[in-house]
Amino acid sequence: MNRWLRIITRSARIGLALLGTGCAAFRAAPDGPGREIRPDAPAEYDVLVYHEHIAEGRPVEAMAALERAIAKDEQSAPLHRMMAEMLARNSELDLAVEHARRARELAPDDPEVRSILAQLYRIQQNAAEAERLLLGENGEPIDEESARLLYEIYLEVGQLDAGLEIAGWMTEHEPEEPRSWIYQANVLEKLERPLDAEQSLRKSLEVDPANLRIYGALARSMRNRGDREGAIGVYREMLRQAPDDHATLFALAEAQINDEDVEGAIETLERIEAGYPNDLESVKRLGFLLYEAHRFADAVLRFERVLAHAPREYEVAFFDGVALRRANRDDEAARAFERVAAHHEYYAEARTQLAAIHERHGRYPEALAEVQRALETEPSRELELYSATLRSKTGDFDGAVAYLEGLLESDPEDDDLLYNLGVVYGERDRNQEAIRYMQRALEKNPDNADALNFIGYTWAEQGENLEQAEQYIVRAIELRPDNGYIVDSLGWVYYMRARPLIESGDVAAGRQWLSKAIEELERAHELTGGDPVISEHIGDAYLLLDQRRRALDKFEEAALLGPRPDEQPELREKLESLRRELE
Repeated sequence: MNRWLRIITRSARIGLALLGTGCAAFRAAPDGPGREIRPDAPAEYDVLVYHEHIAEGRPVEAMAALERAIAKDEQSAPLHRMMAEMLARNSELDLAVEHARRARELAPDDPEVRSILAQLYRIQQNAAEAERLLLGENGEPIDEESARLLYEIYLEVGQLDAGLEIAGWMTEHEPEEPRSWIYQANVLEKLERPLDAEQSLRKSLEVDPANLRIYGALARSMRNRGDREGAIGVYREMLRQAPDDHATLFALAEAQINDEDVEGAIETLERIEAGYPNDLESVKRLGFLLYEAHRFADAVLRFERVLAHAPREYEVAFFDGVALRRANRDDEAARAFERVAAHHEYYAEARTQLAAIHERHGRYPEALAEVQRALETEPSRELELYSATLRSKTGDFDGAVAYLEGLLESDPEDDDLLYNLGVVYGERDRNQEAIRYMQRALEKNPDNADALNFIGYTWAEQGENLEQAEQYIVRAIELRPDNGYIVDSLGWVYYMRARPLIESGDVAAGRQWLSKAIEELERAHELTGGDPVISEHIGDAYLLLDQRRRALDKFEEAALLGPRPDEQPELREKLESLRRELE
């Protein structure tokens, strides 16, 4: 047997050098059987022929050479083992098992033969035969390799309890081997015992404290059972081992996002950005998080980095435009929206955003044209109503009303149509008619938050029905608590309740209302991310409080945010007056 082991292990190195000039004899003669066949040569010769054919990719000829070698030396365990391996590669499992069993008979103590036969039983999912082969008379694995094979076989056939028992044996016999504890953790996880699995992983880390894969498995286990804080703690442990490991930083960012820790995720992604500047996916995710945090200028920087390398990232282009709008950089925002291709899902919304930019700057025909482009791509009731409002602003008031009234005839219960008719009349300063439509909308749907807000704000602007206006707006906020523009309306109602009190000399009562007004207006400013009308409203409140420097700061902020002339006709005059006064 030793002679065969030497032949097999050395054959790859000695190749055909042993054959000398006989190499050419391996090729088949053109007029007869291959001259490589030498019945009188020893089996070693056929083994070398076998390796030559394997090296040159001729499996049929290799098999034939191995068969000839076995015929010459049927008692060779290594030859039967080689034949078993080759048959297994050819998916001839039954024949492979026969040869592996024969090798086992000839070399019962050879661990390599035992391993090959066990692997064949594993492929056949024959756990019973594998057990007989790999377990000793005492019912325990013969050795560590046998235990590993049995463990894998048990898990593959679903015998988890048996797999756990074998894993326990491995931890007892190889406690300093991290893999033993990992095996135990794996089967415990499958048995839905995650806390026990995590204890095993901790044991593995005691043996191999720098193994990031084990840390990763521990963090995944914690995350899967809902312990987000524990998972994040593990990621931080990993980073103490490898502070700049990309996979760990990315996993930590994911965990922080899932835990809604936006600021923590931003910090982690900034670390990735600093260490791996070419990881555009992380830069993109950072941009979206900065956008969510209302850090629009910072978001724009990341979005435009991505677009510089990937101009077809149309979703990024769209949100770049939105962020630029929120930062009151309308010209740049328009260019970003123009980048969104017509086939992309955000195209219609991009054109709608362009319409809003044109509307903000009084370019109503251009705004209407953009809405029409959006409608051609993605028809919707909302866009149709928006187009009617813009049609009125272009001067076609009668056409807008006729269009909406026509729709209302088809669906007289539609409160949105009534609301939009109210908006069209409101745009013409026909407030009484506008409110009548809004009241009709509320008759159809008492929870129409926009109609509630419209009426409440209109009354506040006129300084009338302020108590009822407050009730309407409070109800609208209950329906849409995160709408900064409705919150602004409530702040404005409080301002309008304060003003007559202060003007009449009841300063203490007026200041109480103003305090409430500023609180709501500041919250509105935060919710919207900044709006020129809201900034002016805050400035008005400070001015009424006689805090003129603060008022000036807010008026200047409103001017920088891009005021809407039709809504803020007095802003410039107030700003210049205060500047002269405070110079």
